[in-house]
Amino acid sequence: MNLLQWKLLPLLTLLASVFLVFYLKDPSENECSLLPHKHFWITSKRIVTPQGVISGAVEINGGRIVSIVKEEERHGKIMGNHVVDYADAVVMPGLVDVHVHLDDPGRSEWEGFPSGTKAAAAGGVTTLVDMPLNNFPSTTSEETLKLKIKAAEGRIYVDVGFWGGLVPENAFNASALENLLKAGALGLKSFMCPSGINDFPMTNITHIKEGLSVLAKYKRPLLVHSEIEQSSPSPVQREGSQDDPRSYSTYLTTRPPSWEEAAVRELLKVTNNTRPGGPAEGAHIHVAHLSDSGSTLELIKEAKRSGDSVSVETCTHYLAFSEEDIKDGDTRFKCAPPIRDKANKEKLWDALMEGHIDMLSSDHSPTVPDLKLPDSGDFLKAWGGISSLQFDLSATWSHAKKRGVTMEQLALWWSERPAKLAGLELKGAIAIGKHADIVAWAPDEEYDVNDIPVYLKHPSISAYMGMKLSGKVLATFVRGQLVYEEKHAPAACGTPILATVTD
Repeated sequence: MNLLQWKLLPLLTLLASVFLVFYLKDPSENECSLLPHKHFWITSKRIVTPQGVISGAVEINGGRIVSIVKEEERHGKIMGNHVVDYADAVVMPGLVDVHVHLDDPGRSEWEGFPSGTKAAAAGGVTTLVDMPLNNFPSTTSEETLKLKIKAAEGRIYVDVGFWGGLVPENAFNASALENLLKAGALGLKSFMCPSGINDFPMTNITHIKEGLSVLAKYKRPLLVHSEIEQSSPSPVQREGSQDDPRSYSTYLTTRPPSWEEAAVRELLKVTNNTRPGGPAEGAHIHVAHLSDSGSTLELIKEAKRSGDSVSVETCTHYLAFSEEDIKDGDTRFKCAPPIRDKANKEKLWDALMEGHIDMLSSDHSPTVPDLKLPDSGDFLKAWGGISSLQFDLSATWSHAKKRGVTMEQLALWWSERPAKLAGLELKGAIAIGKHADIVAWAPDEEYDVNDIPVYLKHPSISAYMGMKLSGKVLATFVRGQLVYEEKHAPAACGTPILATVTD
């Protein structure tokens, strides 16, 4: 080594270390957010709080909401602090979507944590709870939950919690279920009909009763896909139906409302156990994706009146679409339970606005395009599931605004009640002490879905492609980090949410 090289050695070492730090360091807080401030204010003329819509400012520090100031009180209180002003836009608690299939690990070619959570952030969803099936292996044990958590770490742009699965294999094994719940599952999910996934078989009411006894100890919910297969009429027996697999009415006939009614009627045999003083007090039954606004809903209302711990969700696609809208061969609209007729849709809206349906979810259930059979358009053989996560807010609002829905109702259906179901006490509201999970959006701004970036892995299979929607998301904050504002933050710094066990 000559003298010049010797003198340059310290400088070269320093440059090399800087290079390594820059390229190999863990994501910094700045990379997690498009906003470089921990302490800042969000201002707007329309801030949705549990006490109503106010004009004012929300103070955020260290990822939490530390104060809320009304417009008439804010003079001099936010001087010298960074202010993000959304003017006339609505500032609302971020959406909490409790029914999402991201298919990761094992089937990430269907969706995956990165693409799914990017789509969530772009749609104003700040927290989602991932379902235990469609990924592989299904999340039915402590070990498989750990696999899912590991797959999520460092790859999610919003906060993600996890449901565990109740299946015949673990239903009579209380220690296995307890280990799954102790490992952080927010609750359990079961199917009362074949799920379509081999390692997630259906349960009967005996399995469900056993699961409730364990859930009662941890005060967590059981979400149920409430359909039981019944003998149904041949498609040709339905008036106006032709036995054509490309006809949506053919598929609709194979999955009538009586399937939902039969399942809920069976559930009523055990929901009374969840009443105060009952053997499963502390457990809760949640009916997933209600499609039938008739006798099935009446049974749920009866259970609520009796004091059973029961809730029910419906999904955006049941409120946005109806049988009459679906063209032959357009299998993007196939889901289970199915989308029913226009009269049923209007009754679902009525039930939601009257408080009989508690909350909304997406049931985002994507796949690879080939499994939707776009070429044959065969509704009987195509994979069932609506791809919709990015459009939760705008698809709901596009139809809700015509019915006089308020911002407070929207926050109740999409934020407060879902957060409560999942036991997420720090989520679901713009209130002091809560996580600063916030969406700012323009309710009057229309956009064509085909003209915006769609972050779902397979946009072509979404039923919302080609539609014009109202309510454009401007910005999404997760724990005070600006994760989306026309683009995403450089790093995926969402947090896996695990339930904790307290003595």
